[in-house]
Amino acid sequence: MSTWLNQHFAALYDALRRLVVSPLNTALSLLVIGIALTLPTAGWVVLDNLREVTRGTSSVQQISIFMTLDAGKREIAEIEARLRETKPGHWRFIARDEALKRLKNAEGMAEIVASLPRNPLPDAFVVEPDDAQPEAQERLAKTFAGWPKVAHVQLDSAWVKRFDAFLRISKLVVTLLAGLFAGALVVATFNTIRLQILAHAAEIEVARLIGATDAFISRPFHYFGALQGTLGGLLAALLVAAGVHLLATPVAELAALYGGNFVLHGLTAGNIGLLAATGALLGWLGAKISVFIHLRKIG
Repeated sequence: MSTWLNQHFAALYDALRRLVVSPLNTALSLLVIGIALTLPTAGWVVLDNLREVTRGTSSVQQISIFMTLDAGKREIAEIEARLRETKPGHWRFIARDEALKRLKNAEGMAEIVASLPRNPLPDAFVVEPDDAQPEAQERLAKTFAGWPKVAHVQLDSAWVKRFDAFLRISKLVVTLLAGLFAGALVVATFNTIRLQILAHAAEIEVARLIGATDAFISRPFHYFGALQGTLGGLLAALLVAAGVHLLATPVAELAALYGGNFVLHGLTAGNIGLLAATGALLGWLGAKISVFIHLRKIG
């Protein structure tokens, strides 16, 4: 067991030495790997923040229940009881007098409201569903429409469906980009390891003559690829964090202009760890393929 561990430590030390010996080549390789991982990661961060925007925007998740004009206190109390029983989410009651007052306070509407012979607005309930899925909201709207003394139920489900479809398409695009850049990362590592093997071809032949196995020869290259991938993943996390930091203030100012207080979210510690592990796995895979092919050619 100690011999096996010593061999792995020696291979890891050799991989670290090769990274340090050629700082320029290492920096260029890490930059290529970092950029390849940054682009899809930034896409996922953008999509996560868009989902947060939709969760925090009540107008996206709002169903308006308009009562008939002849609905009285008893009918309103019945609707309130049904809402408490159904528990669709948060809801509030807007009396017709309050609605008329709000309309009157709107810019350019005071004279129009004053000219009306009576209040044409109905009592209404505004529901913010807990379930943001368009299908769930449509089911709720149909349920509300069947209640007594309900004249109309308004749901902007078309907008929700369009935005939901946009998120799904964007997720697919980001996934495809991630696959392409993952392939590019494997190819970059493959080429780097190929150059390493060609540069040490004489050493590999001598090692084979004295009885070294392919597994022993391959181990430092595998660690080299995994280390490159790990460092590239950490560089990608750093680039994404820098981008989020630069955009946080402008995004917050833009949200404030629309009356919101949205804060741009970056990568969590778990995301950074996953990114580094993904880079290590892809780097190891590129190294393994390269070593397998080129050792066979040398042999």
